[in-house]
Formats: sequence, structure tokens, C-alpha cells
Amino acid sequence: MKRISPVVKIGNVKIGGNFPPVLQSMTATDTRDVEKTSAEVLALHAAGAEIVRIAVPDFESARAVPKIFEKISQKNAVVPLVGDFHFNGAEILKKVPECARALSKFRINPGNTADAGFLEMLEIARKFEKPVRIGANAGSVAPEILKKSKNLVDAVIRTLEISVAAAESINFPADKIVLSAKLSNVLDTIAAHKILSEKFPHALHVGLTESGSGLGGEISSAVALGILLHEKIGDTVRVSITPRPGEARTREVEIGKQILQSLGIRNFFPKIVSCPGCGRTAGDFYQKMTAEISDRVAKNFPIWREKFSGSENLKISILGCVVNGPGEARDADFGICLPGRAENFALVFARGEKICDLRGENVIDEFWHLLERFVAENFKK
Repeated sequence: MKRISPVVKIGNVKIGGNFPPVLQSMTATDTRDVEKTSAEVLALHAAGAEIVRIAVPDFESARAVPKIFEKISQKNAVVPLVGDFHFNGAEILKKVPECARALSKFRINPGNTADAGFLEMLEIARKFEKPVRIGANAGSVAPEILKKSKNLVDAVIRTLEISVAAAESINFPADKIVLSAKLSNVLDTIAAHKILSEKFPHALHVGLTESGSGLGGEISSAVALGILLHEKIGDTVRVSITPRPGEARTREVEIGKQILQSLGIRNFFPKIVSCPGCGRTAGDFYQKMTAEISDRVAKNFPIWREKFSGSENLKISILGCVVNGPGEARDADFGICLPGRAENFALVFARGEKICDLRGENVIDEFWHLLERFVAENFKK
């Protein structure tokens, strides 16, 4: 059963309540560079990030925020911007109120904010009717709290307990608060968010922070987030991986979408079921077919998404032999099954029924044309 938290409005996005988790990301550009930061916000949004966080470490960055907001608006994009504040957030927001107006949410780290500054930021958020994310990170827990805690998870939870109590002392509304407890260890992250979900009614932002790069970071993030989301914990989601040199920042968004889709929480693109291939298949035709169909789906899906409602829910099956192939193909919306070693012959299924056989050298092209027709006939606007 899903944990029901107060609904929090972050710009045009609603989280909490019965709303499904939304994807969040953060720019890596210098916020003072309006052109580069605006471009990265738009790229992340186009990839699927529904909320984008930007660093606001100084006054010059704060003055750039309204310009970034304007640049994004000129592209007819509606992207809630979250300001990431540390150390001097209250001072920045007081002196640059236009920054506060342009942002949809303030991100506050109590471990890097003096008590008076924390309360000041809450009052500024109240004045501008903005929600806040109170995020306790393992790397920035106050030393005095860490000394009194039995472990790192306990220290992070204590930090949030103190912060929530302070917010409640000034009657800051619960539907303007998002909580987060991020650690770099998978099991600690899971434990911390489970405790949060039991202790507090607030909306939760989940993620494994500083997870690393490459396959290790991706798998660790998927494991931590997969377990939490499967247990209905999490209203916004961030995959935090270190990009390889030259790698697009959007990869973390793509991974987030895959995690949500693999759990059946949200569908972002058609699902393709395929087997690894084995000694029951001959040559590499099956692998070529799977790669070719997958590439064509990826290339054409942006068009399908605009023309064919619900096409993101399409399930396609591509199997290499008759052992599991017919069963998997029948279970899909549209599927193809090769008989194994005779790879110039295939069975095609639509919604559980065999519709034809394909033979010869043009099996891939013929299957693709059948798939395109199926999509057009079954997913109409």
C-alpha cells in the first residue's frame, strides 16, 4: 500500500498523495553562465526530468536565475527550477528576491546552514509561497550531531528530526516540505528512507548520493531506488552518478526512467522483451534483428508518442527460438519468434494470436512494417 503524504506543488508538478514518483536531475554547469545552464536544463527536461535543480552558491548565480527562467520560458518549456542553497542561502534570497520568485522550490541542507539561517530561509519560502526540500546528506551532518549519534544513519535522521521540529515551531506547513536522507551506501540509504517514511508524513525525495561512476554507480543506484520504490517509498527520484568525460548529463535521467518502468510504476517508452540467444539459435541473425528493431523503435518513438496515445505502454517481444518464444510472443502486444537454427523463418503474433509467418531475407523489414501498422491501428489519438 502506497504511503500517502501531503501533496506538494512544485511549479506545475504535484508530488505526494496518490501521484506517481517524478524524476529530478541537477545541472552541472556554472549557474552564472546563463546560456549553458539554460541549455542543460532544457536537455534534462527533454530527456524526462520533470524538476531540475541548479546550484545557487553566490549572488551572481542568484542574479542569473531569473534570466535562466526567462530563457527556458522563451522555448515554451515549463520546467520547475529548484535552487540549491548552502551556507548563505538566507542572505542570498533576501538580497536577490527576484531569484526567489523565479524558483519553484528551495533546497536547504541543515548541516550546512546555521540555525538562524535555516529559519530565515523557511520564512522567505513562506513569503514567496515556495516549498522547501530539507535534505540531510551523510557528508554534511553537523559534527555535534554526529558525535551524539550511534551511526551515520542515526545522525542523518536526528538532523531531520531537529529541522522538522524547527519548521513546526514556526507553523511552516507540511504541504510545503519535502524530506530527503541521502547516503552513499546502498543499505544505509534504504534504512534511512525507511525510517523517514515511518517517522514523518511528509513527501520524500529519494536517491543514492555520490554513488560513483559507470556500471557500479548505475547498479548501486538501481538497487537502492528499486527497493525503496517497490516498497512505495519516494515521491521524487534522482539518480546521482558521475558522468564519464564527455558523457551527457541526461544519462542519469534515462536510468531513472528505466528504474521506474522496470517496476511497472510509470511507462516512458515501449518495452522490448528479448532473450540472450544461445546454442539453440544459429549465427548472429537474432542479435542483428533485436538490435535493428530496438534502434528503429527508439528512433520512431518520439513520433509515435505525438501521434499514438498510449504507445509508451506497447510491449514488443523478439525471441530467438521456439522454446520460450511463442509463449513470450503471445504475452506481448506484438511479437516475433524465430524457430532457432532456421533463421529465415519466423512466426508473428499480435495480442496473443498468431497472424502470419515470415520467410526469406527480408524478415526484419517485413516485421517492422507489420509493427508500424499495428501501432497505427491500435494506439490512435
